[in-house]
Parts: sequence; C-alpha cells; structure tokens
Amino acid sequence: MRIRKVAVLIDGGFFLKRLKKWPGIDRKNPAEVANAVRWMSKRHVQRLIYENPKTKHSKWLDHVYRLFFYDARPYDGVPHHPLKNRQIDYGNTPEAQFRLELFDEIRRQRKFALRLGHLKKDGDWIPYNRHMKGLLRIKAQSDYLVEVLKNPEKADPDKTARALEMLGIWQMLGEDDIQLPLRQKGVDMRIGLDIATMTLKRQVDTIVLVTGDSDFIPAAKIARREGVEFILDPFILDPMWQSIEDELQEHVDGIVSGFDRPGVVAVLAVDEVVQ
Repeated sequence: MRIRKVAVLIDGGFFLKRLKKWPGIDRKNPAEVANAVRWMSKRHVQRLIYENPKTKHSKWLDHVYRLFFYDARPYDGVPHHPLKNRQIDYGNTPEAQFRLELFDEIRRQRKFALRLGHLKKDGDWIPYNRHMKGLLRIKAQSDYLVEVLKNPEKADPDKTARALEMLGIWQMLGEDDIQLPLRQKGVDMRIGLDIATMTLKRQVDTIVLVTGDSDFIPAAKIARREGVEFILDPFILDPMWQSIEDELQEHVDGIVSGFDRPGVVAVLAVDEVVQ
C-alpha cells in the first residue's frame, strides 16, 4: 500500500462557523468540538489510503505529517460599551473561554499543531449587519423630518407614518445589537507559509485544506505546480458544491467533505474515540 504523507490544514474560524449548521454536535463543548476536528481529519486520511472507517486498528496516523488548526487568540481588550454604559472584558467572555479551552484540547491531540494569530480591533462599535438595512432606510426620511421640525404645518400624514415606522427600527436597536469590529491578523499568512514550506521541502505529497476562502489560491497553485495533490474541504451541507467560488474549484485537485452525512457525523463526533 502506498505510504502517503498527508497534511490537513483547518481554518478554525471557518470551521467553527460552519459547525453551527451540523446537528448533534455541541458547539459550546470544547472537548466535543476538538474530537469533531480530529474525526474529520481521520476521515480525510482514511479516504486517501482507502481504509475502511470501521477498521479497529487504524493506521491513519502513520500517513499523517501533521494536522494543523489555525485560529486567533481571543481579543482581551476592555472597551466601553456605549449602550450598556460599562466596560466589557472581552478576555472573560464565554466565547473567549471556549476558545482557550478548545486550544488546550487540540494541543493534547496527537500530531496536531496549533497555529495562532491574533484579533485586532478594527474600528468602533457598529450595528450587526442584520440591522444595517433597516437603519439605512431612516436616511430616506431624514429630509422630511428636518423639514417638518422646522415647519410643522408642512406635515403630511402618510409621510409622517412612514417616518415614524423607520424611527421605530432605530428605537428597537438593543444593547446586544451592536458589535465591536474585530479582524484576524496573521492567520491567513500562517496557512500560506505552511503550504509553501511543506511543498518546497517535500514534506508532504497531499494537502487537505478546510476553508471556503479563495485567498489561498496562490498557495494552492504553488503546491500543485510542485506535484502536491491539493484537496479542498469547504465543509458545507451542499453535496453539489454550488456555493463554492469557481476560482476555488478551478485551482484544486478535488473537493471532498469530511462531514458528508450530518446524521452520521453527529454520532461519531461525539461517541467515537479517535485513535
């Protein structure tokens, strides 16, 4: 049997976002999520070496160079919330604690390498995107409201009703409907460098990348030009890959999902002890 040298690279932020769509996996349980990450990696390698997933004494790790998990350290700033009128300690939020515990769980896993960037504040508080369309509609009523405030006699009942409706959207904006924009720094760079390094040093012959980001196309091109098989796992429910960018599909050797059957994954990710 051919001895492959496989590396599985997982974009952690992308993986965790997609994981919310999979039934039966507790997204808030770090140990369960870490086990799901490892199970998915195992399934990819087993497919490549044509090993039955039910094999009791799997040899999948013998074919693994390294399993990489990329993410950003939690933001630990303490900004002042303009609506709650108090400081928010981001380092002690449930999401930050989850991320730190998940990192510890992954560090304990055999053949896993953790690559961490950082989060940087990228502006001041803004409404979540889901509120922006409604809030922007208020602008269409602003000229009318200014005119009526200056000249009440020009008020029009229909226009006033529409303006009040739009202002109601603003009044419904709650304390938890705004966010501090944070941007990952250094994560994409680490993924690209690892792909290039493993390729040029001939450390692997197959790379599986779990992401939906087309930013890695240049790195994929380098790998393929050097003879490395490059497989993309977009980690989506759509079996026809209809939501994958054409450019991504063009520059990889195959698109395969490690979680192709959510009902099965829900059981295995929780109950299987991955060797």
